[in-house]
Amino acid sequence: MTRSATAATQTIREMRDFLFANATDYDAARAGFAWPQVDEFNFALEWFDVVAGETPDRPAVQIVEADLSLRSWTYGDLSRRSDQVAAWLTGLGIRRGDHLIVMLGNTIELWEVMLAITKIGAVSIPTSTLLSASDLAYRIDHGRARAVVTLGALGDRLADIDDGILRIGIGDGIPAGWERFADSADAPAVFEPDGPTPATDTSLLYFTSGTTNRPKLVQHTHVSYPIGHLSTMWWLGVRPDDVHLNISSPGWAKHAWSSFYSPFLAEATVFVYNYARFDANTLMQVMDTHHVSTFCAPPTVWRMLIQADLARLTHPPRELVGAGEPLNPEVIDRVRDAWGGTIRDGFGQTEMTCCVGNSPGQPVKVGSMGRPLPGYPVVLLDPVTGEVVDGASEGEIALDLSQPPLGLMAGYYDDPEKTAESRVGGYHHTGDIAVRDDEGYLTYIGRADDVFKASDYKISPFELESVLLEHDLVIEAAVVPSPDPTRLSVPKAYVCLTADAAADGEAARSIFAYANERLSSHLWVRVIEFVDELPKTISGKIRRVELRARESARVEAGDSAGQHWERDYR
Repeated sequence: MTRSATAATQTIREMRDFLFANATDYDAARAGFAWPQVDEFNFALEWFDVVAGETPDRPAVQIVEADLSLRSWTYGDLSRRSDQVAAWLTGLGIRRGDHLIVMLGNTIELWEVMLAITKIGAVSIPTSTLLSASDLAYRIDHGRARAVVTLGALGDRLADIDDGILRIGIGDGIPAGWERFADSADAPAVFEPDGPTPATDTSLLYFTSGTTNRPKLVQHTHVSYPIGHLSTMWWLGVRPDDVHLNISSPGWAKHAWSSFYSPFLAEATVFVYNYARFDANTLMQVMDTHHVSTFCAPPTVWRMLIQADLARLTHPPRELVGAGEPLNPEVIDRVRDAWGGTIRDGFGQTEMTCCVGNSPGQPVKVGSMGRPLPGYPVVLLDPVTGEVVDGASEGEIALDLSQPPLGLMAGYYDDPEKTAESRVGGYHHTGDIAVRDDEGYLTYIGRADDVFKASDYKISPFELESVLLEHDLVIEAAVVPSPDPTRLSVPKAYVCLTADAAADGEAARSIFAYANERLSSHLWVRVIEFVDELPKTISGKIRRVELRARESARVEAGDSAGQHWERDYR
């Protein structure tokens, strides 16, 4: 149904339009931006439905399948359909405040369900379809889920789950006793909410990537992500009528960043390409055919793209951004040479929206993740004293809570201790280390847990990995400490080679030599092990904690097996 703009809608739109007006003026955007203050707000009802009423025929979601067929849904389509799904879910007993696991891929049902859950005032827990049965059970229990919405084909993963959990199946192979999502098509086409939505109510629960330990459950409100992603929208550079392609899987917060809130705040089109197997040439063909104008991809995709002929893309997107982990300079240079645009890095976490970024129209320092974004009071803290460090310096990235940014989480769900640990001394601590230059640009050093010492020198894995990735034979690399009786530890690189490269001594010697020419002697890689793939989280981040444990166990056992080479520089 058509819904009218509320005072909250107008307040948000005014600040969004301010960001549009200052899309390329960093200083003006920082100086003039203020987070919209609202007491009640429902993104699906008071933003998405309002946009749908104004421009019902504007494409909201477009999905290209592996066979290159296209399906498109307008804002009007999704507004009506999410009303119907909300009415159907309410008929099943779902109420305001209920928690629902949403374990779906990039199919239109994902957007229908997410909008419907928001309309009800219930809570979405987006979850990857790659989870094992035990991981799913942990999330259902820890997230206090009332229901699970997933593919019927994944029904076996719920076989041992409490029968009291409502199961909603999509597609084929739906087990007996489950509710069938297809039945929602017979529900009333009109949904009336039971009342206004308090801004501070919980809207989303997201499990962190779990790169170092058991994933935490991040709690976001009806404003922290829905309105907080104004900062992400500005960093992406997405505008009305843009076709925005974000390569990420649902279940990772970055999907909410770039495939839900940011493009919908901008009144743009979310574009999805569901490939069965990644092929750079086909991806570029799809981007050309469907006029993708803004493009966000993780480092793995960018690294695979530069293995192909980038000139095949005849109309490159206006905006290019990277996400997940920092990109090494060689990738950025190769893409800029071919497409004319510069990949702009940014920084944020599941716990917040984008807070640091290289913004459109500003000088991009290759290797830097940019400057603090509008609305974000970013500081660097001395890791030892916890004091703020000024000027050109190195420290932990933190947010000043005396000016709390709207895009920051409410806390870790049902875990006041972890929430308190993240908020010490009046600052939100990210656990990430960066160095700031004289112009305020921040360069990522690494997780505090990933930085290590060798011969009393501090080693940033990313610095070494960036050099290794410039070698013609290297596709991916991860550097971790290898225990050493003399030096405490030495840098070891796990390396994935190109498909036509032989994992042998010649390749190792070539990589050693290449790196040594470009690194100071105290940073030299001492050990190389070739692997077929690196362990990663569902969001694509390298699990260096797993590699560190693997290497410690190897050294302790005196194991020299595998495609493993050592270089002694004494």
